[in-house]
Amino acid sequence: MSILLTKNSRVICQGFTGKQGTFHSEQCIAYGTRLVGGVTPGRGGQQHLGLPVFDTAHAAVAATGADVSMIYVPAAFAADAILEALDAGIALIVCITEGIPVNDMIRVKAALAGSSARLVGPNCPGVITPGEAKVGIMPGFIHQPGRVGIVSRSGTLTYEAVFQTTRLKLGQSSCVGIGGDPVRGMNFVDVLALFEEDPATDGIIMVGEIGGSDEEAAAQFIHDNVSKPVVAYIAGVTAPPGKRMGHAGAVIAGGKGTAADKYAALERAGVRTVRSPAELGTAMAGALGERRRSKPKPKAKTKVKRKSGATRAAKAPKPRASRRRAPRGARRR
Repeated sequence: MSILLTKNSRVICQGFTGKQGTFHSEQCIAYGTRLVGGVTPGRGGQQHLGLPVFDTAHAAVAATGADVSMIYVPAAFAADAILEALDAGIALIVCITEGIPVNDMIRVKAALAGSSARLVGPNCPGVITPGEAKVGIMPGFIHQPGRVGIVSRSGTLTYEAVFQTTRLKLGQSSCVGIGGDPVRGMNFVDVLALFEEDPATDGIIMVGEIGGSDEEAAAQFIHDNVSKPVVAYIAGVTAPPGKRMGHAGAVIAGGKGTAADKYAALERAGVRTVRSPAELGTAMAGALGERRRSKPKPKAKTKVKRKSGATRAAKAPKPRASRRRAPRGARRR
């Protein structure tokens, strides 16, 4: 079972015929993703990678029944591509594009508020269900089907957590890179809720960053709602205030969003934290081991053997011989 993407998901690519869209579509097809077509305005009716090209997301959904879209559209047009997919009825939208203006994403967030659709990203590595399908830019070969759910703001650190859990033979149930932009779709709480409900997930690795308050909100949610072991790492411990570290949202401003504050909130919630990303795998293995040991073993039921009728009859006591005395006249003299 997966939380967002399965081998039966029908995927289209917006920005299909561009350089990035072409390369990553090929990689997704090779991994086993069910890509059913793509969208490039002005190229409708053509074929690309052996699949149909459509002018609009509406036309693509009508012709293919797609329910997932991955977006490789340039930043200036990416927000409109998200809104188009949303209007076409796509259930899961994964936007890989980096550098979308914040004002554009505010419009997208407002549109998402009244919809049941889910947006992952932008500026993210995407979503993968190991052994089934991937939508995004992550290297598929390092993943292995397993029981650990991974959610991260950092693409590179997602791969690090994946590599470690694969090497330790824990594997992954699903991996979701939510992206590092300040205004984005799904957040930690959204993904944690799905992992908590997923019977295929035994433990969760969460990789956060400095900036914003998503990790603090996640800590409170974990404390109140999550029963599975969670291991967390926060990137940017040494970042100076006001200095942006990589992602647009990874910045400490107004004295808030520091790694120390985030670690403190997670530890108060009972989350096992690590100070180095190299410790994520071993910490998860330890947490899962402790959970298994703490589970009470079911008491063995004693089987009572029922005796058959023949056995009871065979072991029934024999009637005792009568000891009545013979009449006095019958006695021998």
